[in-house]
Amino acid sequence: MISNLYSGGILDAAAAIPPARRLAAPGASAKKISRVCGSEIEVDLTLKDGVVAEFGMAARACALGQAAASIVARNVVGASVDELYQLRDEMRAMLKDGGPPPAGARWRDLALLETIRDYPQRHASTLLVFEAICDCLDQLAGKKAVATP
Repeated sequence: MISNLYSGGILDAAAAIPPARRLAAPGASAKKISRVCGSEIEVDLTLKDGVVAEFGMAARACALGQAAASIVARNVVGASVDELYQLRDEMRAMLKDGGPPPAGARWRDLALLETIRDYPQRHASTLLVFEAICDCLDQLAGKKAVATP
């Protein structure tokens, strides 16, 4: 049922999204757009010693994209590069393959998004922030970023 999709926890997380803030001199920036609903997330970040030192974001997204972005924005500073790639992979697996939510205290609130797995058309907007962060990490590592919807 669609009411399960927009649970109180998801709406609370979406409402708690930090105000848009872009970095003046980011190490990398990425913009991701969902072709399905038009949700858009722009991310800036800088790394120091292999962890996120600064994070900026502007989200013009549906409640699901905002909820994911809100949780990530509140927890991403201090996360390592490897942790963030793993997080993206765990979120994909949770939504697309029925895997468990990401583990660990930093990311436990992402379990709120587990109900989205039953709505494949909403996966892209939920994954935008994770894809944008990993695009930034690829840029910083000198890898060619691959566009994802």
